[in-house]
Amino acid sequence: VLICWDQWYPEAARLMTLKGADILIYPTAIGWFDSDTQEEKQRQLDAWITMQRSHAIANGLPVLSCNRVGFEADSSGVMDGIHFWGNSFIAGAQGEILACANHQNEEILYGDIDHSRTKAVRDIWPFLRDRRIDGYENLLKRYCD
Repeated sequence: VLICWDQWYPEAARLMTLKGADILIYPTAIGWFDSDTQEEKQRQLDAWITMQRSHAIANGLPVLSCNRVGFEADSSGVMDGIHFWGNSFIAGAQGEILACANHQNEEILYGDIDHSRTKAVRDIWPFLRDRRIDGYENLLKRYCD
């Protein structure tokens, strides 16, 4: 299980995979502000979904991405608050959407995860196996010179 902000980093998904994860699970609380335009809201949602699906593809693992729905006021009064965009989903090992919730109501999603299919996907798409780990030392640096 990786929490919220971890979902934006491919390294976290890869480390979980290398440690033997069968499924990547991302409980999160992400949304938009009333001041965001419809176009900006859609860009943010699309980026979030794309990122999670890419974790599935790059690691050959199903991904469960769980998000809040509804509005939470800002108790500090600095801004109105945040609208959590929901859209929780289950993606298969090739990034395909197996189940998706809506953006307005709490739901329980059900989907079948076939672990034998995960193995088959890793055989036909060997991205995890074929990594060039001999060239990854710079990943341990904040920036490369």
